[in-house]
Amino acid sequence: MPSLLLTVFILQVLIHLVNTIGASAINDLLWTLYNKLPTSTRDSVRESNILRANVLRLKKEMAATSSQDEFAKWAKLRRQHDKAVAQYDEKANSLKSFQTSFAQATTVLRWLATNGLRFFLQFWFARRPMFWIPRGWVPGYVEFLMAFPRAPRGSVSIQIWGIACATVVQMVGAAVAAGWILVTERKRAGGTKMGMRADSRAAEEEKKKKKEL
Repeated sequence: MPSLLLTVFILQVLIHLVNTIGASAINDLLWTLYNKLPTSTRDSVRESNILRANVLRLKKEMAATSSQDEFAKWAKLRRQHDKAVAQYDEKANSLKSFQTSFAQATTVLRWLATNGLRFFLQFWFARRPMFWIPRGWVPGYVEFLMAFPRAPRGSVSIQIWGIACATVVQMVGAAVAAGWILVTERKRAGGTKMGMRADSRAAEEEKKKKKEL
């Protein structure tokens, strides 16, 4: 069954991506995308962002105003700042409760779409072979292990196929991450060397100028 083979492999890739990226990062991304849509919280999020920007602006103005030389102006800014902070906190707290509920719902849905679906497929297709191993290729005890727990002997069960896919995905993911780190480090090293060369050239030119003088 090529379609089931591919489904299990794609499912393992998705599970690996979720574990690598992290649940909190995925929830934050989904929350941002959710508020881009015409939802009930979109206007509240915009208002919260405006209030936050206003708080930061007033804070900068307070920092740039002397509380001794310009006390009246500073006191006025302080009152505006406190009022803006209170408004922002009220709006942020109301959004935070909804965001918490949203994160819990997305966590449940994400689990059902990944690990929940994996458990369901392993249970439903436990007796169905993914593919058959040619007779005599492996010893009998290996055939038993490959068919574990309930697939016909001489075949590969969905559980074993899932484990194999997960192992390959993890190995490829680790190789990609290592390659990315290697390329990044090489770029950094190249930039450092170019900077050192530029500094040495500048120093040589400075020495030549001093000799000419």
